Amino acid sequence: MADAEPLVRLSRIRKRFGHNEVLHGIDLEVARGEVLCLIGASGSGKSTLLRCINHLERPDAGRVYVGGELIGFTERNGVLHELPERKIYSQRAGIGMVFQHFNLFPHMTVLENVTEAPMRVRGYSKDAAVSTARDLLSRVGLADKADAYPRSLSGGQQQRVAIARGLAMRPNLMLFDEPTSALDPELVGEVLDVMRGLAADGMTMIVVTHEMGFAREVASDVAFMHNGVIVEQGPPSRVLANPAHERTRSFLSKVL
Repeated sequence: MADAEPLVRLSRIRKRFGHNEVLHGIDLEVARGEVLCLIGASGSGKSTLLRCINHLERPDAGRVYVGGELIGFTERNGVLHELPERKIYSQRAGIGMVFQHFNLFPHMTVLENVTEAPMRVRGYSKDAAVSTARDLLSRVGLADKADAYPRSLSGGQQQRVAIARGLAMRPNLMLFDEPTSALDPELVGEVLDVMRGLAADGMTMIVVTHEMGFAREVASDVAFMHNGVIVEQGPPSRVLANPAHERTRSFLSKVL
């Protein structure tokens, strides 16, 4: 069951690039064990919002809390001061992220890609990191690819390695930024199957996606973003099947 205190809480998040403000005071909560799918047209601010959660993008205003901890800043006398990079890296260790384009190290084997961060950041011994990595590679169906290099894998296999790499840090939260958009259509299903398994195991996930079938089946909540604001949010049975806002209806009429 979800805890009363949300795992993720965003308060009045704003972000601009130059003169273009792309997030306009976002408020959002995600309970432990929930799957939130962020949907909306390209340029609506979904990926920027996701990257603000683990401070890959520095919010210009507002606060992000994960597990009750303020992310990226410390607050003194009501004023936010950005944390040193080392502290930010430590916070990110508990927030796994899977990108659109995999971001695997091409000069490392699959096993090395999955063990690198646990050893360097978490301080795992090599034996412990390797044991965990092999378990995770088995979980994502790639136990036989441990010694392969990324260039020899399909896009779907590379993305499953990226998911295993994120899980190897034992995160409390997993962020997915359009994890299937760079894949050939026939490879999408194998990645979504892994994500379905994570959801079934109770992993808290925030997923930027255009896969409406996945959102309908797996999401606890769906949030529709437009022009840097969350226009509508609720269970997929309502937002996807009977949206209240015209902007949501217009978007869904084009993608469903």
